[in-house]
Amino acid sequence: MSETEQLKTTPLDALHRSLGGKMVPFAGYAMPVQYPLGVLKEHLHTRAAAGLFDVSHMGQGELTGADIDTALETLVPGDIRGLKPGHIRYTVLLNNDGGIIDDLMVTRPAEPGKENTLYLVVNAACKDADFAHIAAKLPQAKLVRHETAALLALQGPQAASVLGRFIPTAATMGFMTSIIAEFEDVPVRLFRSGYTGEDGYEISIPATSTEKVARALLAQPEVQPIGLGARDSLRLEAGLCLYGSDIDTKTTPVEANLSWVIGKRRRAEGGFPGAKKILDQLASGPPRLRVGIQPEGRAPARSHTEVRDEQEHTLGEITSGGFGPSVNGPVAMGYVETAFAKEGTPLTLIVRNQAMPARVAKLPFAPHRYFKS
Repeated sequence: MSETEQLKTTPLDALHRSLGGKMVPFAGYAMPVQYPLGVLKEHLHTRAAAGLFDVSHMGQGELTGADIDTALETLVPGDIRGLKPGHIRYTVLLNNDGGIIDDLMVTRPAEPGKENTLYLVVNAACKDADFAHIAAKLPQAKLVRHETAALLALQGPQAASVLGRFIPTAATMGFMTSIIAEFEDVPVRLFRSGYTGEDGYEISIPATSTEKVARALLAQPEVQPIGLGARDSLRLEAGLCLYGSDIDTKTTPVEANLSWVIGKRRRAEGGFPGAKKILDQLASGPPRLRVGIQPEGRAPARSHTEVRDEQEHTLGEITSGGFGPSVNGPVAMGYVETAFAKEGTPLTLIVRNQAMPARVAKLPFAPHRYFKS
């Protein structure tokens, strides 16, 4: 059996291929990295109109039990108890040293009968380990994986008007909220969230109906199919972390510049893994910080590029970098010693053994345009 044959596929595999998608291995799945439009045009189209992404490789599941919010708080630093019905919270699973096992979305469903349930969406590459970790740490809870649910993301400034043709209530949803709805008689769970910095939605769909929904959306004049290449450049411009690159088990939320995920009550009470280390870093500062990095000139700096100060002292490295189509130039993120994290600080990047000037830049590179109700 070849490597390609061993890869898992999403319910849209045949559709991707019929649309000319260039398929590549990603997190154990065959996924489209781009379509004939090309990464740059796919990126700009999403910023200008609406792009449809297949993210069915992500992990979806429901966690149920008495005081389930309090239970999950023993694994994450977010305020889950304060999460209102129909709302979503971004948070992180932590190990005992305060490192990030994964980042995830937690939704408290608003529908009747789900009062003791939380809906989880985790990263594709981590989903098996995440769900095993949660099940082992919370044996009193019931964890049901939604293996037959697919996930689409419709992103861009025209996403709301497009989706509103099929689900009128979608347009009035607040950012980081969720509802149950019907898309041409297909039951779906909508989340007004995404990974591009633009307004948009993620749509959980029964696998058997995914192609029907995707084709209906792609038939709209504003919508183009978008691959993993543009998804990565869009999230990089938006300053959003990629697990395994910008955050990992050796990175705390404070170092990752994600201190905002630690709720006010959680800071006072603690009670999450690695709390002492994380709270100490909040009080005294971490040894390093994730920052935006703007290379000068046109050459992009890729991940693992060494970052130095003007005296040739190594400060850290680039974790994500490439060309930003919206800003028409190279953009990057990475870690530097905290003393060098101030915006405008000059840096030196070692690209193919050549020193290249750069500076610490404010994130995001492209402004967030999330819906504000």
